Amino acid sequence: MTQAQHDRLLIIDFGSQVTQLIARRLRELNVYCEIHPYQAVTDEWLRDFAPRAIVFSGGPDSVMRDGSPRPPKAAYDLGVPILGICYGQQVMMQDLGGRVEAGEQATAEFGRAYVTPAAAKSALLAGWFAEGREQVWMSHGDHVAEIAPGFEVLGTSPGAPFAITADESRRFYAVQFHPEVHHTPNGKRLYQNFVRMAGFQGDWTMGAYREEAVARIRDQVGDKKVICALSGGVDSSVAAALIHEAVGDQLTCVFVDHGLLRLNEADEVVAMFRDHMNLQVIHAQEQELFLGQLEGVGDPETKRKIIGRLFIEVFQKYADRIDGAEYLAQGTLYPDVIESVSFSGGPSVTIKSHHNVGGLPEKMGLKLVEPLRELFKDEVRALGRELGLPDHFIGRHPFPGPGLAIRCPGEITREKLDILRKADAVYIDQIRKHGLYDEIWQAFVAILPVRTVGVMGDGRTYDYACALRAVTSVDGMTADYYPFSHEFLGETATRIINEVKGINRVTYDVTSKPPGTIEWE
Repeated sequence: MTQAQHDRLLIIDFGSQVTQLIARRLRELNVYCEIHPYQAVTDEWLRDFAPRAIVFSGGPDSVMRDGSPRPPKAAYDLGVPILGICYGQQVMMQDLGGRVEAGEQATAEFGRAYVTPAAAKSALLAGWFAEGREQVWMSHGDHVAEIAPGFEVLGTSPGAPFAITADESRRFYAVQFHPEVHHTPNGKRLYQNFVRMAGFQGDWTMGAYREEAVARIRDQVGDKKVICALSGGVDSSVAAALIHEAVGDQLTCVFVDHGLLRLNEADEVVAMFRDHMNLQVIHAQEQELFLGQLEGVGDPETKRKIIGRLFIEVFQKYADRIDGAEYLAQGTLYPDVIESVSFSGGPSVTIKSHHNVGGLPEKMGLKLVEPLRELFKDEVRALGRELGLPDHFIGRHPFPGPGLAIRCPGEITREKLDILRKADAVYIDQIRKHGLYDEIWQAFVAILPVRTVGVMGDGRTYDYACALRAVTSVDGMTADYYPFSHEFLGETATRIINEVKGINRVTYDVTSKPPGTIEWE
């Protein structure tokens, strides 16, 4: 669908930690792009993909090492514009007749640097150097010592005499810095110039995607039935709304209420989809099952596994009641697709198990419908608006599948969950009242497994302590704590203690990710 109807840009990934940011910047320019690891991009594959332009990502390797990552030679022969970034620049120079040398203290650059213009000019840099120099973000040890034949120098930095280079006749461009990160403030303009020079029309919009996705779903599903595990989160909600637009009553959603939701959340989700959007929703009220099996369990990984196992069992129980269902809908996003293909092929450390419906298709014999698998989170939100979902719903902060279980360190009890729901509702109400909700990626309360002494009125209390958590982030991979004012924190703590029986102490978590995670468990 996308391959046939949109000009495509290919990002060849050499292992950079910020390759996804390249794709995000290009998607923001309404350019359809895909990320593929260099090992998968063969000459034949490249000709079939037929990109209008190519970007070589950065990477941790050295081009001087035998066996270091390389693009296929066919990439240089396609006649399309190429932009090499950091390692991508060094690959281009090494492949095309230039020379790269090992980094030394004088030439290595890590962090903020400043690039100044050289004598040669290029449309790639339209809008650059208005103030004589540009701040960029460097992260390189090796450096280009000699540019390839046909290239000219467009910009230099103290550690990179060939910081920006171009071969205009072949439309090959290369930069030593990372224009995709926010530490290169004018990086977006460089990408704008590159895609304009490549002839992209900016036709990748959520309005167009909606029409194409609806047609594709209808073609895939035909007259068969679809079931969807509806969590109430943005991804599953937008997937359900899109599939419903495509096949109507052929879709049935199963909302599993495990008793670990926020205050009034189950009623709000079911009411919106069943009453407002006229979807068929099964409200599986299984609170007693989940809370019963979690009783006495304190280990966070064990809690996650119990919840994941029960979710699959419960979902299957209700799905079995839907006669003729052949498809399972999932809210898989593009970052999930990218991350499922390891760049190195090596194992990674499991930080924590993830709660999803993985494993269900094989167990139930269902075929998958994944209408969001080409989209980033911000595109999903834009698509949700196209579909008419209310802003307050699609703009909601992420909420984990295990719910309040991982915001209740230690043993879960019904009493602690009730206290936590009320405290969280007060906290979010405070954030909304102060107009801060949309500035924050995620905010919540965690109830701590300790009781503390307090004084309320003339009496002694011995109640729970809680921690407030709020972070800013782009994609959840890294995060910083939100810098609330002391006035806000004091006001919020007073409200929680006054309005929530069972809490007598409030703290604020100022840990970034890394070293911490966003959630407490």
